[in-house]
Amino acid sequence: MTNNPITHSMNQTMKRMTLLIAALLIAVPLHGENEDRPNILWITSEDNSISWLSCYGSKNAKTPNLDQFAKEGFRYLHCFDNAAVCAPTRSTWITGHYAISIGTQPMRSRYKIPHDKIPYYPDLLKAAGYHVSNGGKTDYNIGGRDDKDTWRVDGKLAKRQPGQKFFQIRNIGDSHESRAFPKNAGQVKTDPAKMVLHAYHPDLPEMRMTYATYTDAVQRMDAKVGEILAQLKADGLADDTIVVYCSDHGGVLPRSKRFLYSSGTHCPLIVRIPEKWKHWWPAEKPGMTVDRIVSFVDMPKTFLSLTGAAVPKSYQGRIFLGGDIEPAPKYHLSFRERADECSDMVRGMRDEQYAYIKNYMPWAPNGQKLRYMWTMIGTQAWEKHYQDGKCDAVTGRFFRPRPSEEFYDTVNDFDNIHNLANSPQHRAKLTELKQALRKKQLELFDSGLLPENMRVRRAEAHGLTIYEMVRDPKLYPLEKYLDFSDLALSRNPTNLNQLIKGMKDPDEGIRYWAICGLFLLEEKAKPALKTIEKALTDDSTEVQMMAAWTLHKFGDQEKAAITLSAVHKVANKDKPLYESIKRWMNAVHPKH
Repeated sequence: MTNNPITHSMNQTMKRMTLLIAALLIAVPLHGENEDRPNILWITSEDNSISWLSCYGSKNAKTPNLDQFAKEGFRYLHCFDNAAVCAPTRSTWITGHYAISIGTQPMRSRYKIPHDKIPYYPDLLKAAGYHVSNGGKTDYNIGGRDDKDTWRVDGKLAKRQPGQKFFQIRNIGDSHESRAFPKNAGQVKTDPAKMVLHAYHPDLPEMRMTYATYTDAVQRMDAKVGEILAQLKADGLADDTIVVYCSDHGGVLPRSKRFLYSSGTHCPLIVRIPEKWKHWWPAEKPGMTVDRIVSFVDMPKTFLSLTGAAVPKSYQGRIFLGGDIEPAPKYHLSFRERADECSDMVRGMRDEQYAYIKNYMPWAPNGQKLRYMWTMIGTQAWEKHYQDGKCDAVTGRFFRPRPSEEFYDTVNDFDNIHNLANSPQHRAKLTELKQALRKKQLELFDSGLLPENMRVRRAEAHGLTIYEMVRDPKLYPLEKYLDFSDLALSRNPTNLNQLIKGMKDPDEGIRYWAICGLFLLEEKAKPALKTIEKALTDDSTEVQMMAAWTLHKFGDQEKAAITLSAVHKVANKDKPLYESIKRWMNAVHPKH
């Protein structure tokens, strides 16, 4: 009977109804039912930071439609993505939860979440009487529910009823990373010679051509925005519709998309609010700018509030617009983990001016050879330029291991090339942001303090989702992991004995951070040689791999090779980390 498709369909429907009822039980409606509510049109463009819009000062792209839209609306100066890449961003958008809080931050992972505890915001909009539609991209990176399920009305994208309020997403793919690939460079309209490059990019013909190709793409995106807005007006809906425009993250040239620097996370946000809701204007009159920090996690909660829908108490953002606006956050949190086949773990905390970045895998260069990113001829030429020993200290940094901490004055250094982490005059601000990051990690139950496959193993062993596992302090002692990872990342040789002791801890998470700390000590870890050799047979494949690499650095290539070969045969789910370590081990850096 469980295989009967009719029964299955009924069960799924009942489940969804149960979820919806549960959502409403934990939610608080914010507006009266009789209030005249707005339609909402949410226009998203893919992969462009503020660097690509002329209303934000772009020196390359011209975006007249968005420039005009900004004159009619309000341009936010401090809007930031949380993930710098699409799928984890969209996990955050659909759930109102930071992806690191629910375990969906690794790219293309689709780990399950408890859907009975985390309602999708379109379900709540539908319960409030709205017609919801999204005919474009979903890519929510979440298992246990079909991405498009939440957008269906009676099983399909139905036409709305007369007078029914609507919430609509229009996603524009013209500015996507793929539009900078060589296949789109044949008939470039923009002059490559006129391109203004980021300071971290070498001035190469291929890089200029990539810039020009992408500039064309952004300008096509802008034209699409103009078409959408014109259609809204032609349909007689403009005066009843709040229009929100933003990108889905920054980008798109190498070192922007996927990275927590300003070009990867600082996004455009423009909102146009009709005259009838002028009491919701975030500034005195249209055409003005708004200084408030807005994080992408704020958007679902804000949309629900504007429409009078129920807002779940569990949603983690802040309402930044409307009658129920909440105090602005003091800081913005961003995160990076596995991007397709390349492993990483980074956290960032910033305010309007300063950005703190913590690299939990500092041995991994930013410039890991990600196949998709390397499709751009600019990336390929940059790598060759580096391998030929022609990069300078700034342009070559992309391909080298990173420091444990980075700190930037983003106002005076948007490109984030001057690391001020060791600057005495900035010590107090760095400490402030570092403490704020730890506080936020604890508040959100940051799931990234265990390697990806380790957290999956632990959750599955207890029949839990990652979301549930990390909220059990016995299964996931986060404070302990934060403390020990700090110990490891400090690269302080006085911690050697503590790291050796950590290698005997029954928790594989502590042993992982201990071996990472020994690895980062390099030659100063040689007194722990026997401990490291013993770790080659650790129960944890992650510990084994890091121990093997440590020995490889000590010159014992044979033991390292044997261990990695054995890991490769048994740890299929560790393939991304295994392949990453192999790449890092074999990386060749030119001598200067």
